[in-house]
Amino acid sequence: MDVLLPKSDEYFMQQALKEARIAFDEGEVPVGAVIVLNNKIIARGHNQVEKLNDPTAHAEIIALTSAFNFLGSKYVPDATLFVTVEPCLMCAGALYWSKIGRIVWGADDEKNGHQRITKDQSPFHQKAAITSGILKEECARLMKDFFKQMR
Repeated sequence: MDVLLPKSDEYFMQQALKEARIAFDEGEVPVGAVIVLNNKIIARGHNQVEKLNDPTAHAEIIALTSAFNFLGSKYVPDATLFVTVEPCLMCAGALYWSKIGRIVWGADDEKNGHQRITKDQSPFHQKAAITSGILKEECARLMKDFFKQMR
């Protein structure tokens, strides 16, 4: 009988990067996200702000909505979000209300990330575990390449 070994944070961040590359190819700011429960991806999302003409259509929001629909629940306390870039304050609020158990991001976002505003106080649910810097360079490079291309 095969035992499914837990996949690494790097593996799941690679999956989020695949979503970010889809956004990049669609002319969206290249942020991608996946939500993992019991070592399986249950939801995916990438920025669709331009496509949907909706400033709230961030990767995290798209992934959360998909996860809620998949589970039939408005809370995901046992799930982990992997997102390529630090969540903005709007997404941090959505993650707070989702009661997600863990949040993992790649690159910090000094301009629009939640840390710019919240400083030393986490906007996430008090029970949420936070990990940052997973595949940081690769995630940051995709953002830099996108904005370089836009100039």
